[in-house]
Amino acid sequence: MRPSSRSARVSVAKKYAAHLRRRLREQQGSSSLEFITVGMIMLIPLVYLVLTMSAIQGGALAAEGAARQAARVFVQAETVAEAQDSAGRAIEFALNNYSIDISDSSVEIVCTPDPANCLTRHGYVTVNVAVVVDLPLAPPVLTGNFPVQIPLDATATQQVSQFRGSR
Repeated sequence: MRPSSRSARVSVAKKYAAHLRRRLREQQGSSSLEFITVGMIMLIPLVYLVLTMSAIQGGALAAEGAARQAARVFVQAETVAEAQDSAGRAIEFALNNYSIDISDSSVEIVCTPDPANCLTRHGYVTVNVAVVVDLPLAPPVLTGNFPVQIPLDATATQQVSQFRGSR
């Protein structure tokens, strides 16, 4: 290797390093502005994603808890009227825990094998609860081709005890 080519490469590297140092001195203070700008561009969608996922998760937990508790109290009641009243209270309580309006929900109770008599021994009671969760920060005027509400539903089934009515 020739000594002149090595010294030429070192000279070019020193010139490039000096050029980079000058450029860095000229941009002093702009990194904080870039950090704030990029941070806001990335932080705002991330915060909205967290809010949206929290609302959806809360709605799913409310629907699942309401269905499960309604089915449990339904099979433990003495009469069908008492069972429907207890199930309604359980659903209202569960949805209120998650700040979901009862008017935004629908409930369906299905009894098998005898739909006319829900509380027969070894019968099954299935409760389906459907709720609608609003997207956070979505104004009500946005009713275009995209949803501003998410429908969620949950189903729970409980068996009526074989010892029902033997007390």
